[in-house]
Amino acid sequence: MTSSLWIAVAVVVFVVAVGLAVLLIRRAGARRAAVPPAPPQPEGVKPPPRGPAEPGVTPAEVPEAPSAETSAEPETVTEAPERPASRMTRLRRRLASSSNGLARALADLLSSDHLDAATWESFETTLLGADLGVGPTAELVDAVRAKLGIEGVADPAQARQVLHDELLTLVDPSLDRSLNLEHDAGVPAVVMVVGVNGTGKTTTVGKLARLLVAEQQTVLLGAADTFRAAASAQLVTWGSRVGVETVTGAEGADPASVAFQAVERGIGEGTDVVLVDTAGRLHTKVGLMDELGKVKRVIEKKAKVGEVLLVIDATTGQNGLVQARVFAEAVNVTGIVLTKLDGSAKGGIVVAVQRELGVPVKLVGLGEGADDLAPFDPDQFVTGLLGE
Repeated sequence: MTSSLWIAVAVVVFVVAVGLAVLLIRRAGARRAAVPPAPPQPEGVKPPPRGPAEPGVTPAEVPEAPSAETSAEPETVTEAPERPASRMTRLRRRLASSSNGLARALADLLSSDHLDAATWESFETTLLGADLGVGPTAELVDAVRAKLGIEGVADPAQARQVLHDELLTLVDPSLDRSLNLEHDAGVPAVVMVVGVNGTGKTTTVGKLARLLVAEQQTVLLGAADTFRAAASAQLVTWGSRVGVETVTGAEGADPASVAFQAVERGIGEGTDVVLVDTAGRLHTKVGLMDELGKVKRVIEKKAKVGEVLLVIDATTGQNGLVQARVFAEAVNVTGIVLTKLDGSAKGGIVVAVQRELGVPVKLVGLGEGADDLAPFDPDQFVTGLLGE
């Protein structure tokens, strides 16, 4: 063959070889494109083992199970308040173990061998120091003196019973101490809580809400103390602990407007009781006392105010009576709440404030605990004073 022929054959062979190679490369690339690359794995995490897929289901169709941390919704935990029945029992125990003035006076009298003039004078002085008041003190001394005579205490048990009965008479168990929560259909009962700064008024509202919840009442709070920055937040916290909501306003807002909105919302939600906290009033400021009357009038455009509870710090003694008189002139006070009664040497304030206003002590504060507010029970109170 000539050289030109050999060259032509070589060229043909080369072209065929190149064509075959190109064809093989294209087929291999197509196969690789049909299989998606595995997703990159995070560092330190092993891929799950490949097992047989469920028939008819591809791995992409199997949903990933949610983790417990992301799927579980947080529960709202509310506290279960203590039932009212056991609360006054705790007060009786605390009074019995405290060194209140009435208890000391009664104990001294019971331990006397001879009830002479000096003994009765000391007894009377101690009662006055316990803020029993001049009139009630004279009544108690005269009644006990007539029954025990001058021979001393021959039978301590009998003498104790005499003291118990006479003191109970002064406290007056005949007064109606229940909260007036009666209301028309579709309208909540409304309770206003009033008092000067520092008596524990807002705290009392929160504790009263707990007491009502324990009695199976639905409650709504109205934070009408808009002049004290922390008052609304404090009330919201108290309410949230037992699942009770609070209607609030901006700082410095019209208190009557906030109270009105609370009652209006209570009507809309079918609430049993609306508790309205008011600003702590300095009883010497006539303008503020007038405003308190305005709050009550505005509320009564929507619902009757069944209770106006005046909060008094039992440790303030006779000063608490001055406060009581002024508040009674501004609004129709229907009941007294005495705070800090358990640790007070002024237990006689119970009698004195009732005589002053002609309204009963309905609730008493037993201490700093959340459930340390109890309906006042005269017999339990007197029993505690006598150390029984």
